[in-house]
Amino acid sequence: MRFHIITHGCQMNVCDSDWLHRALVDLGGEPADEESAEVFVVNTCSVREKPEQKVYSLLGRLQGYWQRNPNVFVAVGGCVAQQVGTRFWKRFPHVRLVFGTDGIAMVPQAVDRLRSDPQLRLSLLDFEEHYPEREQLWPEAEVPAQAFVNIMQGCDNYCAYCIVPYTRGRQKSRSSAAVLQECRELARRGAREITLLGQNVNSYGQDANGDGTSFAALLEQVCAIPGIEQVRFTTSHPKDIAPEVIAAFGRLPELSPHLHLPLQSGSDRILKAMRRRYTRQRYLDIVTGLRQARPEITLTTDLIVGFPGETEADFEQTLEMMREVGFASSFSFKYSDRPGVAAEQMEDKVPEEIKSHRLQRLQSLQEELTGEALQAEVGRHVTVLLREPGRQDGGGVIWRGRDPGGRVVNCRTELDSALIGSYVGVRVTEAKKHSLFGEVETGPW
Repeated sequence: MRFHIITHGCQMNVCDSDWLHRALVDLGGEPADEESAEVFVVNTCSVREKPEQKVYSLLGRLQGYWQRNPNVFVAVGGCVAQQVGTRFWKRFPHVRLVFGTDGIAMVPQAVDRLRSDPQLRLSLLDFEEHYPEREQLWPEAEVPAQAFVNIMQGCDNYCAYCIVPYTRGRQKSRSSAAVLQECRELARRGAREITLLGQNVNSYGQDANGDGTSFAALLEQVCAIPGIEQVRFTTSHPKDIAPEVIAAFGRLPELSPHLHLPLQSGSDRILKAMRRRYTRQRYLDIVTGLRQARPEITLTTDLIVGFPGETEADFEQTLEMMREVGFASSFSFKYSDRPGVAAEQMEDKVPEEIKSHRLQRLQSLQEELTGEALQAEVGRHVTVLLREPGRQDGGGVIWRGRDPGGRVVNCRTELDSALIGSYVGVRVTEAKKHSLFGEVETGPW
């Protein structure tokens, strides 16, 4: 069986696709490019309308492979699959498996059944009451230096604009024992940096599936695992971040000095309409606490423009918050209706042209803030985990990696051996538009 996995969306989808890759290889499957694949797995995102439309376009393109070879089929998973379900079958005859976010553990066996019965179609769309634990499969002896580990599934917040609770279900924390076992196994196989994943990691353990371990306690235990040199986590919700988690940035050297903390809006009125359950002052207090605990911490965020009812004054408050916090970078989007969410029924929708203009202004400000943040790094010495080699120039090979604050760093080195997953010490010499450039001074190690 030759398979090809296509992943859209968040890091949780990337993590899920990595597991599917290992599971299909364990069943005897062989990764392949599009042209030679017999089975396509499409892991989808529906957080906004545009990524959802990309799925339909992709499935239309993949239909050509099925028309040339009727044995080819597609499995569609993730949030769009949970939302659309078996309706995919009416529009796309080559789609034979639809699986939701709680059905991933059963996908390898389902693919095996579909290959043996060409007339069969299957759906795996039920939500589970507990975290759906998956068999930990390691067909390859080593793993990449950077690894993702899911610690929970689903969300109980029901923000007015967000479809995630409807496509990933209610919050279900994974047992701390299972999380730690996976982290230890990854470290044993070569992982040096682990990112803990969840829709709202700060509420880990606070649902009925919790085993009494708080997120702060879990962080401490993961940071203590031998071989793990850097720990990151995403995504955080400001309303749930505990003082113990803020303090952990000052206590745990393995904890990356970077936090992605979605703001969404700088207006209290809009935050209330969004059902975010914090105020701008609460957010600023968190920022103050984080910088007291770890002065060098890098803060990034998510922002939505044009939420229903957003006025120019509301938008200006968002710009003010961006300046006050000084975000190093941000993901910013125009509001779009998602089916079934509360904001879909709200009146006073912001016209598209106003949303576009506000997004342009916001992103222009972010470019200024990003430029200032990157320029401040020039002259500093940073540790970089190398991820991929780039072009060669007269002075050596240009490698790309990230520093502990999550910034992209390109660095020149005369070393041309296999450095992926190695650390090097870099002196930053130049700030580019979205990255840093520097010279390797120490390492690799």
